[in-house]
Amino acid sequence: MLILLLLLPFCSGCLMLAGGRPAACRTALLLTALAHTALAALVAVRVGRGETPSAWGGLLAPDALGTLFLMLSSVLFLASSFYALSYLRAEAAQTERTDINSNGRFTNAPERRFTACLCFFLAAMSLVTTTPHMGAQWVGIEMTTLSTAPLIYFHRHRQSLEATWKYLIICSVGIALALLGNILLSIAYHAPSIANAGQESMDQVNWFVRHALAAEPTWLKAAFVFLLVGYGTKMGLAPLHNWLPDAHSQAPSLVSALLSGALLNCAMLGILRGHQIMQAANLGDTSASMLVFFGMFSIVTAAVFIVGQGHYKRLLAYSSVEHMGIIALGIGTGGLAASGALLHAVCHSLTKCMLFLLSGNILARYHTYSSYDIRGMHRTMPVTSALWTAGFLAAAGSPPFGLFVSEMLVFRGMLDAGSLWLAAGYLTALAIIFIGLSVTMLRMTRGDSPPHMPQMRHEPLLSVVPPLVLGGGVLLLGLWIPDWLWDFLARAAELTGRQGG
Repeated sequence: MLILLLLLPFCSGCLMLAGGRPAACRTALLLTALAHTALAALVAVRVGRGETPSAWGGLLAPDALGTLFLMLSSVLFLASSFYALSYLRAEAAQTERTDINSNGRFTNAPERRFTACLCFFLAAMSLVTTTPHMGAQWVGIEMTTLSTAPLIYFHRHRQSLEATWKYLIICSVGIALALLGNILLSIAYHAPSIANAGQESMDQVNWFVRHALAAEPTWLKAAFVFLLVGYGTKMGLAPLHNWLPDAHSQAPSLVSALLSGALLNCAMLGILRGHQIMQAANLGDTSASMLVFFGMFSIVTAAVFIVGQGHYKRLLAYSSVEHMGIIALGIGTGGLAASGALLHAVCHSLTKCMLFLLSGNILARYHTYSSYDIRGMHRTMPVTSALWTAGFLAAAGSPPFGLFVSEMLVFRGMLDAGSLWLAAGYLTALAIIFIGLSVTMLRMTRGDSPPHMPQMRHEPLLSVVPPLVLGGGVLLLGLWIPDWLWDFLARAAELTGRQGG
């Protein structure tokens, strides 16, 4: 079952590259997503029962923390696959996406590459979330970079090329630093006291945790710094976030949805593994203070750039920087805030995937990225407008959506920890961000629509149903958190060494 989580999307991607018409590739993409979600759900059920599924000699052995992000990645990929059916058809209708082969015949290579890279991306995320081996996780995170770069360049114009190269260069530097962090981590465990502790197993994270007290503290601290900076670059923590606004703004909307909702979580998981080891070595205060600093700095940075931001996809990208900062802040604070941070990761993924999919509808209708040129969405596309407003309220942390609950849990955790000044700065930054988001996003929905743009009689179902389902999930988590989900979040939070409350 675990092996299929990797091989199914990888083999599907290879078949798409080998050949196939666009319609067949889109259908195969959807079937792959459905099968992967079913497999991920089976893994989640087993882990929820306290079992530890394993494959390849323990190379694949997801725990509660990894399974949480595995399910998120799979669900978001499924929603994006449904959206892709109508999105790619519309793209093909507007622009002839064909290449000429050596025989002078037209092929559909761009669509095949696009759907294949999506499948490779899913396989890479599956590896990241299911392996307890730090080296294999690093390989998986690097694979997410390589598989998503062609997706960002899908439109093949100058801006997308610039964003792709920026993404590759910055994230490659970050992943190189993370590799150095893994090397330093191995050096820390070469102390004489661990020499007779038994051979390191494929379940590397648990082995590191068991022998953390015997590791060299100085090397452990150095390793975490490089892991935080390296993976923090991919996660979008400020000031390491420079690639994120460009990549999100230029990538196709369904790719932006996966980058923000799923890719950032994979990088965050790498940081959480390092924090887990630091906690076991009684060095948690060091790693926690770094997470709190970068988390708060990210929130403040996002507040500065969100205010007055006219490019609505870049606005959503900076909002992702904010929410990654909240998650880092909550994990670093610990206690109830740690469980709140993981709930925030779930709600943010659903919300941001929803908003980026809706941004694709807006772009297809108005043909502009500028929020200043968009008016009267409630008249021209009422369903998208209503969902866009709901998504804004969710992303801004308004009740009754799940992000309000998670942000308040993080706030309460800071109060419990006695961090009063930090809590005050946190609320101030959130208030500024709320104002910045409301000015831009609500301006787009209100006012008079352009005279040449009549109301859409029927918005394509596949363009509004996936965002609607995702938004419904965020709303549900704001009204009711199932006991099994909260137990799952608490168990995942405990793996970082802090009780989830």
